[in-house]
Amino acid sequence: MNDMVPVLVEIEVTSEEAVLPIFQYLVEGSLHYIKTSKQLVAQVEVGGVTRYKDLLTGQVVADLSKSDVDKIRVNNTLRVYLRNAIARIQLSAKSPSVRESAVRSLLSKLDQETVATLESLYPNETNKKVKEAMALALAMNTAAQTTLAPSNRIAAIEKMSTSLESDVRNLLTQLTRDDNPAVVSAANDALETIAQRVNRFAFVDQLFFGLSLGSVLLLASIGLAITFGVMGVINMAHGEMIMLGAYTTYVVQLIMPNYIDYSIWVAIPAAFLVSGLMGVLIERLVICRLHGRPLETLLATFGISLILQQLVRTIFSPLNRQVSTPSWMSGSWEINPVLSLTLNRLYILAFALLVFIVLVIVLKKTSLGLNVRAVSQNRNMAKAMGVKTHWVDAMTFGLGSGIAGIAGVALSQLTNVGPNLGQSYIIDSFMVVVFGGVGNLLGTLVAAFTLGIATKFLEPTTGAVLAAILVLVFIILFIQKRPKGLFPQKGRAAE
Repeated sequence: MNDMVPVLVEIEVTSEEAVLPIFQYLVEGSLHYIKTSKQLVAQVEVGGVTRYKDLLTGQVVADLSKSDVDKIRVNNTLRVYLRNAIARIQLSAKSPSVRESAVRSLLSKLDQETVATLESLYPNETNKKVKEAMALALAMNTAAQTTLAPSNRIAAIEKMSTSLESDVRNLLTQLTRDDNPAVVSAANDALETIAQRVNRFAFVDQLFFGLSLGSVLLLASIGLAITFGVMGVINMAHGEMIMLGAYTTYVVQLIMPNYIDYSIWVAIPAAFLVSGLMGVLIERLVICRLHGRPLETLLATFGISLILQQLVRTIFSPLNRQVSTPSWMSGSWEINPVLSLTLNRLYILAFALLVFIVLVIVLKKTSLGLNVRAVSQNRNMAKAMGVKTHWVDAMTFGLGSGIAGIAGVALSQLTNVGPNLGQSYIIDSFMVVVFGGVGNLLGTLVAAFTLGIATKFLEPTTGAVLAAILVLVFIILFIQKRPKGLFPQKGRAAE
């Protein structure tokens, strides 16, 4: 086995990217050779069946079975060498991102050969990020050399203090036990500087998660704010409109399984239509007969919510359903080694703000919006002026329910879809509406993000349950002082 090392060293000396597949297949344990011809092949899966691919042509070798090949085995020592060799070869890759990634992967294992390679490549490196990564690696090597002058090591430690890499912090922690007091002091100062930066980025991370929760609350409650503000209806089935939107996303993906990346663009209008039409149906069959009777309306919509939950259980079963996330929403945006923003939450935040802006434009610039505002301010006067209030009520209820369906599409990308999905957000939605001011869209926006951020900043200290309780207590106390919320309606609408 050890006889392979000199051969691999000779191969690495070529420093060509073409040899990378051989090394990678060796690390993965999928490199084989044909017993008769000694030709190298790689084991791959094609349609769930094991096949063998020619390394030179990339073509699958026909009529080749497991008995015709033999595996090239490697031990842990060879695997360590191969991983380092792969990174060293990638240092000369054409892509700057590949070179930078290779340098950072070598920070935890800077042997003499790696350092010599970095020193030879550093003067000719043209990419700024790659050069900074190489300088950091060389500084780490200098700081770790106990035979060098303390001044050189301290200068290297000062360079390291600008990095947030975990390997840098690990090395600095080791240097706090160094024999030289000056080096120990410099290492402690560098760790303190890094810790301050880490705390700042941790704050940004918490803020992002608070905004993410706020965007979900905004989508879930904005439709309720319209319905409650215009019609005065306490819609306990609003959570089920969210649930219907989530299940619509699930059904769309069942219909187009080969186009998951595009399915969400179909699911958004589909969820709006399904939940919106269900909202119009509920308003025409039930709500319109209960005007001016808030208690009966509350009980009726609560009963409708139970019916919809049971209907979904009957059709889809009580089990949760998993909705696939499109590839372009998967993964995260890595800003630095301690801060990365998940793409699905980032897209949902932008989507929530877009929906809010579109809704404001609809209510301010369209005839529907004008009629909605007229009915919300003075229903009898609007009716006397010829506004079809029953039509406005139906459209308003349908619009609010449709937006709730869109919220279900967003939630399907964050959690499992189940019959009780809407129940998790109905109470929070009412809290947002009451806190922001009934019927006020700006109040709903501010309240959603305020409660989302407050909850996420409380959770690390108090836990999720106690954080929710504290937020609820705060809203109760706030409503005692300002019963009409943050942004109360003025004029006739306030009546």
